[in-house]
Amino acid sequence: MTEIDARMHFAPEDFLIVKKHASAFFGTPLASMLTASTVDTTVVVGCTTSGCVRATVTDAIAHGFRPIVPREAVADRAPEPHLASLFDMGAKYADVMTVEETLQAICACPHTHPGN
Repeated sequence: MTEIDARMHFAPEDFLIVKKHASAFFGTPLASMLTASTVDTTVVVGCTTSGCVRATVTDAIAHGFRPIVPREAVADRAPEPHLASLFDMGAKYADVMTVEETLQAICACPHTHPGN
């Protein structure tokens, strides 16, 4: 009942994780896959800021990954829980920044390869 948006340019070497709970980490091999690939930072996007995004961010930090949340790439059903969750995640768990700041941070990383 879901499909990958064609704008995502999903390639055969990309991983597809199907989650059944709020966090992308809970009940999935995501943490192991990221660790095996020597990933230390995650960029968390999606819906809902106060639900799935927040759960994934708190699990990411618990697993030792640095979560980044681009403000323009998350949403919620109402502005109040969205803004409160961004504020709280930024204060405790994640670097909440703009998409532009996120892209700059990724490009500045010495381990980032073009196209990744």
